[in-house]
Amino acid sequence: MTSETKDSVDRRGFMKTAIALVGATSALATQAGTAYAQQQGANAPAAGAAPGGTAGTAGTVYTGDVIDGKKVISALDVNDLPPGTTHKFYFQGVQMPTGQHWYVSVVVVRGAKPGKRVTFVSGVHGDEISPVHTIHSVLAQLDPAKMSGTVLAVLDVSRPALESMERRWPNSGRGIDLIDINREWPGNENGPSAPSRHAGLLFNRLLRPNTDYALDFHTGTTGMEVTSFNLARMELPEVRAIAGLFPIRQIFDNPAYPTLLANALINVGIPAITPEIGAARVLDLQMIPLFVEGTLNVLKRYGVIAGPMGRTGADVGIFVGNSGHAVMSTHGGFVELLVKLNDHVTANQKVAIQRNTFGEVVAEYTAGVAGEVAGLRTDATAEPGIPLVMILYQSAGHEQPQDYVE
Repeated sequence: MTSETKDSVDRRGFMKTAIALVGATSALATQAGTAYAQQQGANAPAAGAAPGGTAGTAGTVYTGDVIDGKKVISALDVNDLPPGTTHKFYFQGVQMPTGQHWYVSVVVVRGAKPGKRVTFVSGVHGDEISPVHTIHSVLAQLDPAKMSGTVLAVLDVSRPALESMERRWPNSGRGIDLIDINREWPGNENGPSAPSRHAGLLFNRLLRPNTDYALDFHTGTTGMEVTSFNLARMELPEVRAIAGLFPIRQIFDNPAYPTLLANALINVGIPAITPEIGAARVLDLQMIPLFVEGTLNVLKRYGVIAGPMGRTGADVGIFVGNSGHAVMSTHGGFVELLVKLNDHVTANQKVAIQRNTFGEVVAEYTAGVAGEVAGLRTDATAEPGIPLVMILYQSAGHEQPQDYVE
C-alpha cells in the first residue's frame, strides 16, 4: 500500500468520525434552538400557526406588499388559489440585518382538477444554477387547464448566497459566518441564526403544508464537477420509485446528513430526493434535459400531467452505489486527472498525479475502492486535504464522502 493510499484510507475513517460529529452537533443545535425558542415569548409564531411554529389551516397570508407586480405572502395554502391557473409570489423570508426581508420567488401551477401536490426546490445553495433552469424548463411545459393537482416551485431559497454566487449563507451574527442552510432543515423560526429561522419559515409555512412529494435540486460544490445522479434513500419504496424515473448515470443510495431538506421532508412523511445536476456556477445544457425528462416522469407517475413515460434509469443502465470514496490530495501542486466522470475504476488504479512548480511529480493517487467515478476536481491546483476524485461504490455500510454535494 502506498503512502497516498494509506492516507486515503485513514481519511475515510476520519470522515466517518466527522460525519458522526456533524450529526451529534446538529442534534445539539436543534435542542439549543428549541430551548432558545422557548425563551422567546415575544417571538412566538404568528396567530393561526400550529404548535411548534408549523403553519396551520389559517390559509394564505398576504402581507399587503407588492414587488415587481408580485404579491408578497408570509404563508401559503394552495387550496386558496383558483384552479386551472398559475400564480407567482414572493415569500417573505427572514429579516436582513437592516430589518428588511429576504424574499423567495414562488410559482404555483394549480391544476383544473384535484390531485397530488409535487414541490420543486432550487437555490438552497447559492452557486447552483442548473437547478433553476431545470425548474424553469419544466414549468414552461405545464398547462394548468390540463393538470390534476398542483406544482409548487420554490426557486431561490438562499437569496443572499445566490446574490454573491456563494454556496453558503453569509450570516452576520458573529461578524460574517458562512452557514450551509442544507445543514439546518427543518429549521427553527426562533433559532439562533438567520439561516435557521429562514429554513423554519419556509419549511413550516410554505413547503410542508403544500407538499405530497418533493424534488430538491442541487449541483456539485464550486471547484467540483459531478455526474448526473440522484441522492436518494433507496430503502424507502416511494423514494426508490421516484429516483428511478430519471434517465441519468448514477443513484447514490445514502441518507447523507440528517439535516438535509430531503431528510427533513421524509421525517414528516413526504417522500423526497436530491437530484444533482453537474457542476456549480454554470448551466449544464447537456445534463439539464435529462432531469427535465425525469421530472416530467415524476409528474406523470402521480397523475399531475398525462402522457407516456419518457426514459427512466432502467433504460440507460443506471449505476447504483451506497457509499462514496474520496481520493484526497496529500500535497500542494498542479493536478492532472487520469480518469473521467462515469469511468469504472478498480482498487489501486492510478487516478491522478500532482506536480510542483518545477514539474516534478510530488504525488500519485490511486483509487481505494472499485466503483464508478462520480465527481472530479475542476480547479487545476490543490492544497493538501482537497478531494480530487469521488468514487461511487457498493459496500456493506454507507460511507458519505466529504462535503461536495447536497
